[in-house]
Amino acid sequence: MSRFVRRVLLAMLLGVLVYGAFVLYAGFTTTKASLDRFAWITFVAALALASGNYLLRFVKWQYYLRRLDVRGVGTLDSLLVFLSGFVLTITPGKVGEVFKCAILAKTHRVPAERTAPIIVAERLTDAIGVIALIVIGSGAFAGGLGWALAGTLAVAFGLVLIVWEAPATLALGWAKRRGGLLGRLAPRLEVAVVSLRVVAGPSALLVPTALSIVAWGFEGIALYVIVVGFGAAMPVGVAVFFYSTASLAGALIPVPGGLGVAETMLEEQLVRLGGVSQGDAVAAMILVRIATLWWAVLVGFAALSALRLRYPAELGKAEP
Repeated sequence: MSRFVRRVLLAMLLGVLVYGAFVLYAGFTTTKASLDRFAWITFVAALALASGNYLLRFVKWQYYLRRLDVRGVGTLDSLLVFLSGFVLTITPGKVGEVFKCAILAKTHRVPAERTAPIIVAERLTDAIGVIALIVIGSGAFAGGLGWALAGTLAVAFGLVLIVWEAPATLALGWAKRRGGLLGRLAPRLEVAVVSLRVVAGPSALLVPTALSIVAWGFEGIALYVIVVGFGAAMPVGVAVFFYSTASLAGALIPVPGGLGVAETMLEEQLVRLGGVSQGDAVAAMILVRIATLWWAVLVGFAALSALRLRYPAELGKAEP
């Protein structure tokens, strides 16, 4: 068994333990009763909404490739490469999705240091999109503006580092003078910094951010339809707010896939602010995490398997 597979299995085990703890907390009988009366067609709708999120984020990926003038990558190959990054959705902050840049390098000879900054730009615009959704719904909830402010400050700090050239120039100059491994990496880092300014500069934020707002709104609506599947009444904007704040919390705290953090926030908000019963809240939380987090991992493995069939020589032994 490869090291990567072991890590994925450990993350899955952690997820099972987290969800099991919530079921014990709410009561097995209570949670089972909620699931017994759940309208499962709404879970199918949640999977479709999560898939819509992936397609919109793929449009962002294509947008960034065009801005970097990456040519010769067919749409199907590009889609499979993009989705393959989802096998590492369970890494903290999803930074493991840089794997798709390595896959693109292997299959189409596009240097990874040229496309890796796309991951930073994706996370940045995703954060802005989620914060926008929080701000829209924060007025109705105590503490909502606090989360929005924390996320806004983090995004602003990242933008300053990207736009302000002096720190990067000084750091690269120091690396070149130092020699050794850092000196050898300096030219690649220089390429990455140039690419980062192309895909994450202020002029490149508008379209991807708009796509992010809609994409993450889809997953917030997925929570809404699942809650409706339990017969609970909740405005769609409230559900989007709950999902967005939980997602931001899971992203800011460096744990795999936000496990334990996002779940706790979702369950607490559904019960304390949404008026959802304990059993329904725990069941809804588990189902929406399956539909958004674990469905993405499954899609990623399917895409990687398809790529291995298309490029057996290049990807025969590839793993994140």
